[in-house]
Amino acid sequence: MTSLKTPVEALSVGHPTYTQTFPCEPTTAEIGRELVRDLLSVWHLDGLADRAALIVTELIANASRHTPCPEVRLTVGRPDATRLRIGIVDREASRLPILSQAADDDESGRGLLLVDAVADRWGYDLHGSGRRPWGKEVWAELRTEGGK
Repeated sequence: MTSLKTPVEALSVGHPTYTQTFPCEPTTAEIGRELVRDLLSVWHLDGLADRAALIVTELIANASRHTPCPEVRLTVGRPDATRLRIGIVDREASRLPILSQAADDDESGRGLLLVDAVADRWGYDLHGSGRRPWGKEVWAELRTEGGK
């Protein structure tokens, strides 16, 4: 049996990206938070760690709650020197994220509102070609110090 947590080795040069596949379940969020914090430390972006950890938590929670997928792929990358991009890829292209308001007495339904509040921008991309995409990536971006 292999462990879900493996040491993170990430380069801090160029435009690095880290990806890993996990079971699509709420407990994966803890592992995802640890990985993101480790990566941000390597990339000298510790100041983004709390917001990034919240984004990972909410995106994993949404995938585990709203898709029947057995696994998700966490992606954390630096598309350029001014942005950090965090995404969760699943194979349920028909279930797109919707930003909605939860009622005061609702116990859930605020995940994307939190992502919207802490991210500089967020959205989703469909994966695959033609009329039948095989999946989607829900992502959020944070500006790095160079992007302010």
